Amino acid sequence: MKKILIIDDDVDMCQLLCRFLKKNGYETNFATSATKGLKLFDEDKFDIVLCDFRLGDKDGIEVLKQVKEKAHQIPVIIITGYSDIKIAVNVMKHGAYDYITKPLLPDEVLNLIKKALENVSGEATDQLNKNNSSKSEISKKIISEGNLSQYMVGKSAPIKKVYEEIKTIAPTNYSVIIYGESGTGKEVVAKTIHQFSDRKNKPFVALDCGTLSKELASSELFGHVKGSFTGALNDKEGMFEAAEGGTLFLDEVANLPLDVQIALLRVIQERKYKRVGSNKESVTDVRLVVASNEDLKQAYCDGKFREDLYHRFNEFSIRIPSLRDRRDDIPMFANFFLQMAKDELKKDIEGYEEEVVELFKDYYWPGNLREFRNVVRRAALLTTQGLISKNVLPWEIVAGKEEVVTNTPNDEQEFLHTMPKFPVVIQLKDAASQAEYETIMNVLKQVKYNKSKAAEVLKIDRKTLYNKIKVYDQMMGNAKQN
Repeated sequence: MKKILIIDDDVDMCQLLCRFLKKNGYETNFATSATKGLKLFDEDKFDIVLCDFRLGDKDGIEVLKQVKEKAHQIPVIIITGYSDIKIAVNVMKHGAYDYITKPLLPDEVLNLIKKALENVSGEATDQLNKNNSSKSEISKKIISEGNLSQYMVGKSAPIKKVYEEIKTIAPTNYSVIIYGESGTGKEVVAKTIHQFSDRKNKPFVALDCGTLSKELASSELFGHVKGSFTGALNDKEGMFEAAEGGTLFLDEVANLPLDVQIALLRVIQERKYKRVGSNKESVTDVRLVVASNEDLKQAYCDGKFREDLYHRFNEFSIRIPSLRDRRDDIPMFANFFLQMAKDELKKDIEGYEEEVVELFKDYYWPGNLREFRNVVRRAALLTTQGLISKNVLPWEIVAGKEEVVTNTPNDEQEFLHTMPKFPVVIQLKDAASQAEYETIMNVLKQVKYNKSKAAEVLKIDRKTLYNKIKVYDQMMGNAKQN
């Protein structure tokens, strides 16, 4: 009987997963912290680990590293929220088998576990160990997993322009800035540039700067020597060293702390760097490709990014269109992602109802291709046979059209449409609340009550938006009573 270790600080989640997996023939144990989970891993033998990314004492990367140090062949599946998908993909670069998003669907969890265990057996185990043998091989594995390279396929005019720009810039050694929203495939574009360059036989190393703490950013980029800071128990190779001769891709580069930006500027200018805590200089030959979902020129105007570093990076720039700007490609991607899901789930699904494709075309797709793929995977999982209908789609896609939202029998939707006028302003704090309330309502109307997009426009997360809506709901209720 295969044994599964579950690490999640939500006790209810752990117990629910344990009961479900036991019913399906697995032996389980769980821990509510990374420390306790790693201790269980040392004391017992497990065939697979399910680990939440956000834990109280350590994050998923640290758990993953320690598991892989002790047993490379053990697959680790990361549990994460939708807002953390980019972080989860970054964790996969450290050797995770795959990730799964909350809310968890039992059948999806079971299917992924079976697939992971099957891949570990026989020749798959040797291949997994081989893939973990070098950073460059891991990078190649991550790009190919989930057929991410296919995200570049398309026939619309905007994506054809991207193709032409890649062909132009790839053979040079120019630094490149790639702009694009989350989920549009910025890393895939960077990888494609690398593959069509003279450096294609050298490593391609990717780093998500959005996941780096201020304290560890320099260590990740340049490496460190043992004892250089608390927790530096061994010498560590940095990303520049790992990418030597090849391409280093820095995603969400605007998130780098200013002091690290200064150090990075020196490396670009002098082609030399030092490990943290070392006086020894190393020469580097690395092509830099960076990506951002915000305008770096505006970032330096706002004082968040160094102007001189921006100009060093900005030898050439590519803007990847969002999925809503290439709607002609949506039917093609719908079929492509469905075929992937059918192969993964071993299901015989005929296709989509015509209404579903129209809903796909009308939806805003804030998560772009990554969100599209996840939506199709879940729809395929919930469809037993025949055609995929709108009944298995997330509510925000079904409610993508304004007339559908208006008629949706949902308390929260009804509240948004019937909310009375804000109480008469008496105090300054009331005026501030009224301004915030009106801003939220205007944005919601503009995006047809798509809360994901509204939160994105307002620069807050969805949970914060929901909480604010609830607060105003209470205020309106109190106003009615008075």
